Amino acid sequence: MSDHFQRMIQLVTSFFDTRNDPEQLDVDQAIIEQLRKIHPATMSEYVEGDGPVVWILMIPTTYEVMRQFIKGDISEKGLYEETKPGQIYEAIYLCSASVLEEYRKKGLAKKVSVEAINKIRKDHPIKALYYWPFSEEGKALAESIAKATELPLYEKKEGH
Repeated sequence: MSDHFQRMIQLVTSFFDTRNDPEQLDVDQAIIEQLRKIHPATMSEYVEGDGPVVWILMIPTTYEVMRQFIKGDISEKGLYEETKPGQIYEAIYLCSASVLEEYRKKGLAKKVSVEAINKIRKDHPIKALYYWPFSEEGKALAESIAKATELPLYEKKEGH
């Protein structure tokens, strides 16, 4: 296992603490396989040297699932459970962006995200982006992605 890969796992585990938050999606191998069926661009990475330095996770959904999530009617897990392969997706949930510290502030997360969104847009009529902010950096990234893709951005306001 590469040093970058191990560091990325530690970063994600410590920052999101999904195992202790029942609202969050705790990504495991089964979820990864399902996400790839939803769309191959749901999980994207930027690799440099011996492994990944950026991991991006986004989930294309219906507009209705987005609305339910933004209102707080469903959790992040619920959002995932309501999203099935083969649907027509109209929105993209910007789930997470993880970047090793020495690679931050270089535009890599934005670049990888915009590329993934463009791939999804080739297959689906995406009309909006949405996110659940965990940090000021995450909020700034979501805003910059929305600007670059010229899509409206919606934020889940409730705490996490």
